Order: sequence, then C-alpha cells, then structure tokens
Amino acid sequence: MAKEENMKAAGGRKSRRAGMGLAASVVLGLALTACSSDSGSTTADASASKSTECPASQAAGGQAGSGAPSGAPSGAAGGASLSFAKTVKASDTSTSTVIDPTGAQIQCGTVEVATHSDVVYSTPTTADGKKAELKLDLQVPETDGKKPLVVYMTGGGFSMADKTGNLNQRTYVAEQGYAVASIEYRTVTSGATYTETLQDVKSAIRYLRAHADEYGIDPANVAVWGQSAGGYLAAMAGTTNGVEEFEAGENLDQSSDVQAVVDEFGPGDLSKTASDFDAATQKTYLAAGTSSAQFVFGAGTKKSLGDDPSAIEAADPSTYADSSDPAFMLLHGSDDRLVSPSQTLTLHNTLRAKGVDSTRYVLKGADHGDLSFMGGDSSAGLKWSTEQVMGDIVTFLGKHLAG
Repeated sequence: MAKEENMKAAGGRKSRRAGMGLAASVVLGLALTACSSDSGSTTADASASKSTECPASQAAGGQAGSGAPSGAPSGAAGGASLSFAKTVKASDTSTSTVIDPTGAQIQCGTVEVATHSDVVYSTPTTADGKKAELKLDLQVPETDGKKPLVVYMTGGGFSMADKTGNLNQRTYVAEQGYAVASIEYRTVTSGATYTETLQDVKSAIRYLRAHADEYGIDPANVAVWGQSAGGYLAAMAGTTNGVEEFEAGENLDQSSDVQAVVDEFGPGDLSKTASDFDAATQKTYLAAGTSSAQFVFGAGTKKSLGDDPSAIEAADPSTYADSSDPAFMLLHGSDDRLVSPSQTLTLHNTLRAKGVDSTRYVLKGADHGDLSFMGGDSSAGLKWSTEQVMGDIVTFLGKHLAG
C-alpha cells in the first residue's frame, strides 16, 4: 500500500518495534458518572432523565480509574514521582484557533441511548503467554438509520485503560447521532508496547465493522477520539491507515482505516513530552526505566526516552503522516502541565505540511483536564466539557463522517 511504501522510503521505520510510553501524560480525572444511568447490562437504556445536566464536577478531560497515574515516571511500572511542571512555555498559536471555553456545560438526556456493555472484541495473547479478553462499551442512539462510529480511547498513561471513563462526554456525542464505543486495551502492566496497544485499537475497529449490522453502525464512516494517552492512540490510528505492522488479531477481513481523528492533548514525540516545561520537570520525564520507557523499549528496560531516537521516531505519529491521512482535530490547553502544548502543535504542523486537513484548538488557560486526583483544581477540567468545546468536536465529526 502507499503508506507502507512511504515507510520503506523513510528507512523502514514502520517495521521497527518501539513503544509509546506517554512520559508524564496521565490519567486525567476521577471515575466519571454520566448524565445518564448505566445499569451495566448487556443492552440497556443509558439515557434516563431527559433534562439531566452532565455532571459539572466530573465533566473533565475524561480518564477514569483508580490508582496512581502511571504513564509518567511513576505508577505500577516504577520510576520517579509524577509532578506538575512548574512553568509552561507558551507555544506558537499562529496556525491554531484560540478559544476561551467559559460558557455553559453540555447537557445530556435528550435522546434515548442503548448501551451494550462488556462486549469482548479481541482475545490477544499477553507477554506472559496468557489470553486477554479485551472489552468495549458501545452506546447507540435509538434513532432511525445507521450511525457513524466513534471509537473512544481513554487515557491512563498506558498503565491502565478504564473504558468506563468520560461517560458524560461520550453520552453527549452519542446523543448527537453517533455510535460511540469506549475500548480497553493492553497496557505496560501486561508487558505491551505501543505496537500491541495500537493493534488493539485497530482490532476494535475491525470488530465493530464486522458487527455493523448487529449494532446499527455505518461501517463506511469511522472516527477515533482520545484524550491524553488516548489522544496519542487516536493520532497513531489515523496516521497508520494501511500499515500492516499494526494489523493483528481477529476480523482481518475488515478494514481498520478511519475517516477522522480527534486528539485531545495527546503526546507525539515522546522524548519531548516535557519540552515546554522547566528543566527539573524535563529531567524527571527523561529518567531511566520509567513506565513510559518500558512502553517504548519493553518491560524491565533500563533505558530512558532520550536514549534511542530511532525508537522514539518509530513511535511518533508524525513519522507515518502522509497526504492520504484522514482529517485531524487537535486540542490542547495553553496551561497543560503534564503534556507540553507543543506536542499537538508539532503534529498539526507536520500534517499540514503533508497536505492533511488538520485543525488545532488551544483552550486558553486550560490544564490537563480534571487534576483533582493529584490535588489540583477539579474545576479546571470543566473547560473541556463546555458546549463550545464539545460542540466544535461534534461539528468536526459531522463534517467528516458522512451519513
């Protein structure tokens, strides 16, 4: 395929086995409850009250789950302690749209939504030789016609992937006419590198295409959407359409290509995740043997993210970008203290240089979502769930997912 030929021309980078690692971009938020009830049943009405407001205090950037955030140099995989950057250097906004998201919060409960919970989409073998059951939760609005599909990836620093996260924003998007699937994926805790994790994302897309008629999905119109670590995965999925290295598992007769990408505050060049931060924070992110480094180089590594530029390049979505890529929407907070704002800027500028339709939004004063899990300001996360921001996301999806 054309994308594979581009990788070969670039020195065979597509075949290198490297890893993602999200140097300190982490779980951004607490466990979220949606503006709707979720019974956990296989097929349940997940829309409940027609006038319920999406929970303001929990409508933050979206990652859920318990335990220490650990995509950074901390967490289950070991490493130094996670800390906020003390300073954030302003990045260039000349090619971006700056918005001040201070308006009303999103409202849910206007459309009936059916929920399919704990659907097993893949059973890969983990590093220890065991079979994993990877599951997804799918929300489908009960309206006429087949629905364009949006596959959502939560964050969690690739040390955890709680598919129940960000239910409020997912419900909001579903109510606008989309089938929204939130997936779990293998993480560094099971010995996965970015290759296996991206394979999981593509497996979920193929599974849902294979079962499109069962769930009322339009298989010709698929987007990926993620936040933080999930944003990275969305970007990688978008720039690797047609790259066979990342195709593995079930339903290989189906395409994993996507038609649109929404990347909220995801990293790209992992060695530069802290490039906008103070020197002390940069040093912390580049410590040896962190969970991020293990996701690049494999479990038990003693390397740091600065030790092997070729491996970092192979894990960077910009490496795979070409003119055939789908449209991108990138969003970042100007005051993000966990993933440098320049990360999405670099990807945005690369995509544009390749002729890709890319739009970047900078949220004035926004940090890395709801930071209350680290003792930060939980209300800061509300900037990510305003009608303005979520409306822009839905508008982008509507423009690029026909039907």
